[in-house]
Amino acid sequence: MINVLYAGSPDVSRNVLMFLLENERKFDFKIVGVLSNPPTAKGRHKELIPTPVAEEALKQNIPVFTPEHLDGECREMISKINPDLLICFAYGHIFGTKFLEMFKYGGINIHPSLLPKYRGCTPVPACILNLDKQTAVTIQTLSLKMDEGDILAQEIIELTGNETTESLLCESAEKGAKLILPLFKEINETESIPKGQPQQGNASYTGIITKSDSKIDWNLSSKKIDASVRAYFSEPGAWTTENNLTLKIIETKLISSAQIDGNKYKDETAGKVVDFNKKIGIIVKTGDGIIGIVRLQRQGKKIMNSNEFMNGARDFIGTLLA
Repeated sequence: MINVLYAGSPDVSRNVLMFLLENERKFDFKIVGVLSNPPTAKGRHKELIPTPVAEEALKQNIPVFTPEHLDGECREMISKINPDLLICFAYGHIFGTKFLEMFKYGGINIHPSLLPKYRGCTPVPACILNLDKQTAVTIQTLSLKMDEGDILAQEIIELTGNETTESLLCESAEKGAKLILPLFKEINETESIPKGQPQQGNASYTGIITKSDSKIDWNLSSKKIDASVRAYFSEPGAWTTENNLTLKIIETKLISSAQIDGNKYKDETAGKVVDFNKKIGIIVKTGDGIIGIVRLQRQGKKIMNSNEFMNGARDFIGTLLA
């Protein structure tokens, strides 16, 4: 029986935790604790809200650790549950030598990219923004340097061009959790993590995304703008401004020449709302043509589809988004 400490924080990481819990008996392991980010203060009364992973663990009566730092005090508390193996997905911290030495079998990380491409904290938005044709979910050993561990398993994911960061993360979580299960059998039989393959090829790195990154540049091509809307869904959210007020763009649609002839708008300024079509959406001029806005959200208002929005904004055509 392998005692597992699971490390993760966001909702997509909770999906992996739940899948692992459902397969404990079959694959002879047990989640003996969960490591997650500290609770955050939300709402008018600043109530402390646990992360989705911590919340799920508490429901399952699993010990939860939410330290600010992975220091000696934290290690002492975790050592009391005698974990053999660390499994991580979207925890958000680099583990030090002393921390990893606590685990008999070391650590395993689920990383949603085709390593060594897109190491770091935002690999999924990066592959969408770059219009990649494929990505992967990779199971790797945890190393002292970010995402440089050996590859234990990897599954290619073909991209359609319709993925959002949210949907692709969910798919990666599902596939990654399934890729881990066979490793438990090998670890139980050999009492060690299987030998992985060193990463090969040129590495690239991704960084933290800020709100300024997700502001739409209407001078870009329609494909690039559509990719940015999908990449920044749902956090931090793609946005623009309408008369100095924030306008979130939730969903866009690429327009073919068979649907609308974009040439009639070729002399318009990029960012200008040039038309509205009930089947396509709000039509905006881009750097190389036009794009349809399907869903959007005015500052302080609810998310609306384009038809709902235009019913209350009949003078929106002609507006310059910036």
